[in-house]
Amino acid sequence: MSARVEIITFGCRLNIVESEAIARRARDAGKSDLVVVNTCAVTAEAQRQARQAIRRLHRERPTADILVTGCAAQIDPASFATIDGVTRVLGNAHKENVASSAPEDGFVFERGATQKAASASDGQTRAFLAVQNGCDHSCTFCVIPLGRGPSRSAAPDDVLAEARRLVTAGKKEIVLTGVDLTSYRAGDWTLGRLAREILREAPALDRLRLSSIDCIEADAELLDCMANEARLAPHLHLSLQSGDDLILKRMKRRHSRQDAIRFCRELRAARPDIVFGADFIAGFPTETEEMFARTLDLVEDCGLTHLHVFPFSPRPGAPAARMPPVDGRVVKERAARLRAAGDAALARHLTAQCGKSLRVLTERGGLARAADFTPLRTPGAAAGALLDVLVTGHDGRALLSGL
Repeated sequence: MSARVEIITFGCRLNIVESEAIARRARDAGKSDLVVVNTCAVTAEAQRQARQAIRRLHRERPTADILVTGCAAQIDPASFATIDGVTRVLGNAHKENVASSAPEDGFVFERGATQKAASASDGQTRAFLAVQNGCDHSCTFCVIPLGRGPSRSAAPDDVLAEARRLVTAGKKEIVLTGVDLTSYRAGDWTLGRLAREILREAPALDRLRLSSIDCIEADAELLDCMANEARLAPHLHLSLQSGDDLILKRMKRRHSRQDAIRFCRELRAARPDIVFGADFIAGFPTETEEMFARTLDLVEDCGLTHLHVFPFSPRPGAPAARMPPVDGRVVKERAARLRAAGDAALARHLTAQCGKSLRVLTERGGLARAADFTPLRTPGAAAGALLDVLVTGHDGRALLSGL
């Protein structure tokens, strides 16, 4: 096998963006026979998968240098440094510095530092544009502030320049991403102002999409932009986590159940075609069946369509790891019920689209997305094309058409 630079990425879209930058830096520095594993610390399973991948890579490429970085490496570097084949562990603060020889680089974050605007492409279809990093909150289930440091925002001029470059390169959709995207602040610039200016500066951009947001942090200009800018995709993925107020308090979330319901109701009134997704944690410590039932009810009360469900995973260093746990079998059973509720909600939404004409943007793998993120199967279609299609049915997971 010829020497090469290989990047293995786990976790969020921000990691995807950073992995592309790492690969570019490594190749510019003339690196070869190098494997970079960009880890995630959101769940214990993500860390297990990263360790498993490292061991497999060492077996397959025994002479390669294996560099481990990302949130899991930032939080617990020693556990990765002892794995056979790992030659270096690099912290998140300087994870792109693959050419540096100092093994201690990158484990200290500079408070007040500016985040660089950076992007990564998803084939021919879209680009992810990172505009924010880090988090200033302290949710009790989360260790990401330990892995990412305090909130930092990219300079607006840099973001706008990168957005223009991406559109010139032919990208039809840009997804703004960050660890805590709605905390974007650069002087008097909020996320709403940034979104509006991107759309103004890039008139040829077909779609601007937002990644996961916090409903309680959404600024007034963002809500106005969502209501009045047709090119701002009518799809929001909300970090809700629970539908029970006591559990939300124990999570140290900043919104209540009614805040979430009100947010969805008001946005739907302003933008009737909007579709909501949400993240939920099933089986958070102390969660009773009654508390969980309120989370199940929230799927309908908020009119959610796309769910990401995570069984609670205790993270060392997070306060929730010290709270009275829910039995593991109950956690799995609740996660399964919540996923089933999500499947049913998606099926209802797909049924409602049948007979409609939609404009979709094709991706790799025979799939396309409508503006509201609804998937549609497009077997044989080239990626990166905007198509007008008549929806003829669905298979429970995606729409079907005559393509």
